[in-house]
Amino acid sequence: MHDANRPVNTPWLVAGGVSFTSRLIVGIEQYADPRLVADVLAAGGCDVFITTYDPTGDRASLLLSDLDEAMDLTRYGWIGTTSFAYSAGEAVDTAKKLRDAFGIEVIKLDVRTPDNLPDGEPTVAAAKTLIGDGFSVLPFIRPDAGLAKRLVDLGAVALRVMASPVASARGVLDPDAVRAVIETVDVPVVAEGGLGTPEQVSEALALGADAVLVNTAIATARDSPATAAAMRRAVDAALLTEPAGT
Repeated sequence: MHDANRPVNTPWLVAGGVSFTSRLIVGIEQYADPRLVADVLAAGGCDVFITTYDPTGDRASLLLSDLDEAMDLTRYGWIGTTSFAYSAGEAVDTAKKLRDAFGIEVIKLDVRTPDNLPDGEPTVAAAKTLIGDGFSVLPFIRPDAGLAKRLVDLGAVALRVMASPVASARGVLDPDAVRAVIETVDVPVVAEGGLGTPEQVSEALALGADAVLVNTAIATARDSPATAAAMRRAVDAALLTEPAGT
């Protein structure tokens, strides 16, 4: 059962020593300027910092040393992501490298198909391994209530449900399916993927999502900090209304 009032200043998830209070999570994988990352996270009111390891080594990435000069990384709860993984094995390997390097215990678990959609069965396989190894896992899935229940039964601490394909800016394509996931599980649900406008963010939260994750819409905006601030205002406004159907 999800809290219809969803208080703003109390954590909606505590896992692996990380408290998630902000209902807006922002990805930082698409940035080249550490100062811009600092400005975006501040404008969005974010309280978690997402870092990753690229198993292919062919993507440009910001150096943590440069980020540390641009912002106070100790102000954030650190979580890891496996967003470059295309198999369960790659995801598990990435998570273990993040724990070895940074002590990260909370993993934003992504296993993608070649066309960048969540891949259900490898995600389940990776989640089972990582949870068994002591990680707190937030898997990314398509809006499938049956798959959601399987992952929660395995021990996922929260779920991230695809609103629409990543970077599509199409908003919530199937509100009924997203709502069905939210109503099926008893862990927090994050809406993610294709949330391209503040209105789409508000719609996702109105369905009962506990939080939203926005990446491309902010990273590709002409003014990324201003867009992050707009998304934050949309989140704050949506939290003042009850989820649709309550």
